[in-house]
Amino acid sequence: MKAKSMFKTILSLAAVGVLGACGSSNSSSGTTDTTEDKGMDTLGESVTFDPNKLVNDGEPIEIEYWTWNEGDPAITMAKEYEKIYPNVTIKVVNNPWDDYWTKLPLALKGESGPAIFNIHNSQHDLLMPYLAPYDIEVADLQADFTSVDPHIIDGNVYYIDSMINTGNIYYNKTLWADAGLTDSDIPKTWDEFSEVAKKLTKMDGDKITQAGFNWNGETYSALYQGLNYQDGQLLFKDNGTVVDYDNETTKDNLQFLIDLYDKEQVGSKDFGAESSQSFGNGQSAMVYKWGWFLNELDTNYPDIEYGVFATPTPSTETPFAYDRYNGESTPGINKNQSDDQQAVAQDFLRYCLANDDYSINGALAMASFPTKKSLAENADILANPVLEAIAPRVERLIWPGPFPATVESTGTETMEDVLFNGKDLDAAISDGQSKMESDMKDSDFTSLEDAYQYFDEAK
Repeated sequence: MKAKSMFKTILSLAAVGVLGACGSSNSSSGTTDTTEDKGMDTLGESVTFDPNKLVNDGEPIEIEYWTWNEGDPAITMAKEYEKIYPNVTIKVVNNPWDDYWTKLPLALKGESGPAIFNIHNSQHDLLMPYLAPYDIEVADLQADFTSVDPHIIDGNVYYIDSMINTGNIYYNKTLWADAGLTDSDIPKTWDEFSEVAKKLTKMDGDKITQAGFNWNGETYSALYQGLNYQDGQLLFKDNGTVVDYDNETTKDNLQFLIDLYDKEQVGSKDFGAESSQSFGNGQSAMVYKWGWFLNELDTNYPDIEYGVFATPTPSTETPFAYDRYNGESTPGINKNQSDDQQAVAQDFLRYCLANDDYSINGALAMASFPTKKSLAENADILANPVLEAIAPRVERLIWPGPFPATVESTGTETMEDVLFNGKDLDAAISDGQSKMESDMKDSDFTSLEDAYQYFDEAK
């Protein structure tokens, strides 16, 4: 059964600021401070952690934590937890992404799988049969995190979003300055963006030698969703059960992206297969990417001096939504493990959620905005260029839920048919709609778009 929100998906930053003192962590013990303001908008208390207790009656025990991500904040938290409880060993098993989703489901079917493991919400249906509900009051989670309501299933929570991510524009500061641009030239609208991209484009005759904007590769699958949402176009129809790809907004936005290449000539479909690499090599001045790109730049392209600004919008008016967001999930507990193992896993989970370091380290490692209310105005968070760009837009980001992969993969295939194969745009999008519907015919997915607090403003 899918989680269905009964409330609003994301609280306004103003409300978050009021509740900002709810979960400040005690760094020495991992416990949570309380204030008179705590829980003023909820009946719950903050998630707390008591280090002054025995775990597993003080007897030695080893549990496994599985993940695919070297930057997973739970890895560091596991080491700190072991310092508090020397009788507990948390063995971290790190598998590459593809291997992870092959091995984890098989392990969870038996009784020897990991007691606790990293979750990605795209695998919701795959994992739900193996998840134990959190041994934390839902109201307590709601008191500390903005992301709980969409994840309540029959009164229980099996995971929540510890942080959220969305798209932004990364720009090469050196190329920006070379073009005579300053901070005052950062575009607010797509028309302004097009003009800036032209200034950042270099030609040698008819050949582009520097792209002002490059959206080649997998960019389209995320970008078209954000563009549609900006125009008030939902991704799903018929009460959220049917994908809505074949519409005039999708057509207009794909044509807009193609026109940036063919008419405005700020880039080209032939200017490298992947925009990430082109930007990293200093050949493209601007790209649209999510938070993960910051880590890729710092790791693979440390010599690139880059900046980040919020994705432009159709006009200076506030749009229906600035973009789609997705969450980085908190860990899941394996219901097929022994009671002793589950108990330790639940206590470790509580330790993570009660401690601000878990959310801060994760947010900075993955350039994703924390959903913990106490961190909305945290100085370390806002010093990160991606998170600084996201912060003013948090309440106007929409989550459609963990939709099937075809919504993105078929979108990319449709774009490639038009851009590379010369297929008629209307026909390609119609065929894309048909394929998405076919791929989803056995899915019980229902969109969570109607949980968005500005849902009534959609077309």
